[in-house]
Amino acid sequence: MSSIAIRAEQLGKQYQIGVAQNRPQSLREAIVRAAIAPMRNLRRLRAGGVGHGTGADLVWAVREVSFEVRQGEVVGIIGRNGAGKSTLLKLLSRITEPSTGYADLYGRVGCLLEVGTGFHQELTGRDNIFLSGSILGMDRGYIRRRFDEIVEFAGIGMFLDTPVKKYSSGMYLRLAFAVAAHLEPEVLMVDEVLAVGDAEFQKKCLGKMGSVAREGRTVLFVSHDMNAVRRLCPRTILLDGGRVLADGNTFELIQRYLAPSYTSAQPAMQIDLSRAPRVMGSGEVRVESVEYRSDREDLDYRAYPDGPLAFEISLFSDAKRNLPSLGVTIYDQHGTKLVNADTQLIGSTLKLEPGINVTRLCIEAVHLRPGVYRVGFWLADPVAREVFDCIDSSFELEVVDQQTHSLGGRTTGPDGVITCRFAVEGAADSIW
Repeated sequence: MSSIAIRAEQLGKQYQIGVAQNRPQSLREAIVRAAIAPMRNLRRLRAGGVGHGTGADLVWAVREVSFEVRQGEVVGIIGRNGAGKSTLLKLLSRITEPSTGYADLYGRVGCLLEVGTGFHQELTGRDNIFLSGSILGMDRGYIRRRFDEIVEFAGIGMFLDTPVKKYSSGMYLRLAFAVAAHLEPEVLMVDEVLAVGDAEFQKKCLGKMGSVAREGRTVLFVSHDMNAVRRLCPRTILLDGGRVLADGNTFELIQRYLAPSYTSAQPAMQIDLSRAPRVMGSGEVRVESVEYRSDREDLDYRAYPDGPLAFEISLFSDAKRNLPSLGVTIYDQHGTKLVNADTQLIGSTLKLEPGINVTRLCIEAVHLRPGVYRVGFWLADPVAREVFDCIDSSFELEVVDQQTHSLGGRTTGPDGVITCRFAVEGAADSIW
């Protein structure tokens, strides 16, 4: 436990942006640029590393990152989109060469940066196990010895000799993770494999990573799922703007990470979320603003235990499309998801027009104790495996003290999250 597994010293990665618009148009221009490049680079260094007047700026994805991980440690890496989490793992795994600093890794390294690496759509599941395993560093003999375990873990026995292009998204993900999870390296680096897949798949992935940790191997785990990070990782590194903002106890850092960027909003007042930090998403559909109320004037419109709660959500869509999954999630102060109201659960697909669409989602009863909670939003198309928008902490919701109510009507999903009865209505100009 005292030996070092990973050591990073002043690790940094710089990228140049804006180059595509400034390419040489002729051989003569290319030669001239090559001749003056040394002087141009010298000027950039003197200016602090940023290009001026060329349209080609230099940005730091990771900068001055230093830390050590001992053998057998399980360390989480968290931070908002663009914080440098994935770039850091690519630097550590030698996929990307650093611009500054260095990283030393001791032992066999396994990386699961993108689920499905090395899969060929025309090959069968059997063939892809050998192909992907080879790319991940397994020899053919090792794959044969672990073949039955991989197939059993993936649960695709009936479809083993079917081309993977005919697999459902769930089958594809299970097989990809099963191959990568059986590499059994001394150092395992995992990046956001739980962002997709159903609850059973996620539970199985967490179980496998937990067993890897218990065997004394080193794990670096990047995820936006704070509950998973808290369960797996005693220690966490918080990244912000490519730098290490904090390194320490997971519970404390998750609280710091989830600290709201916006103060508690007054009910029935419009909350602007157009600039709220996003966890992920393509942005083709976005939450622009939201209003909420409980329809209880005597409680100043705050939510109360077992009482109703309605959200008026303004969505921007870049085109006419169907939205199968609009989710409103409520978390406690530790980042644990307590309530999940997702249109996919009731088979309701929203039909969006280009521009702003207003949708009303009404939760019949909020089964929460008095306290302060955080509200998040999720827009996705699960069938296409596409996430449009995800905000994990948009504003604080206050549930006020009230007389005790019955908890009848509550249902609990397989992951323990409460799935309340709720209804959703389509676009409308005004619904209050």
